[in-house]
Amino acid sequence: MEADVPLEALLEDILCAPLLRSVGIPTSETAAILAFAGDLRRLTHGDQLLRKAGLNLAERTSGKYKGHIKLAKRENALLRKHLFFTALHLIGTSPVFSPGHERNVTVKRMTPMQSVMKLTRKLARVLVAMARTGQPFQCDRGKPPAA
Repeated sequence: MEADVPLEALLEDILCAPLLRSVGIPTSETAAILAFAGDLRRLTHGDQLLRKAGLNLAERTSGKYKGHIKLAKRENALLRKHLFFTALHLIGTSPVFSPGHERNVTVKRMTPMQSVMKLTRKLARVLVAMARTGQPFQCDRGKPPAA
């Protein structure tokens, strides 16, 4: 394979790539997520993708103290990084993720980092669901109908 092949041409051969791009994920992030996560169609739930990235909750304990529930951070750090930065990108550009972040911070009184982590989890669930069903992202899906 040639080294000068553009990334877009390589992503054309991958079935899930156009679905990920329909959310608004940049080309480089799409390639990174697919490279580190593998075939998203094999996963049954977004939590499996989060576990693969090390974003699942675990209790940190020792013999001397009772630990707190924190992120495990035991698995693929690069997948975790790309999911996080993709969620940040979507918070800045997406008509679905931006209002969700604003609502989390202002109404639900979350810290901005808690909101980003919550939206990272939502992103993982959306990506796995799109890969399993083969349907592109729809902005209006999940919203109540207008009266």
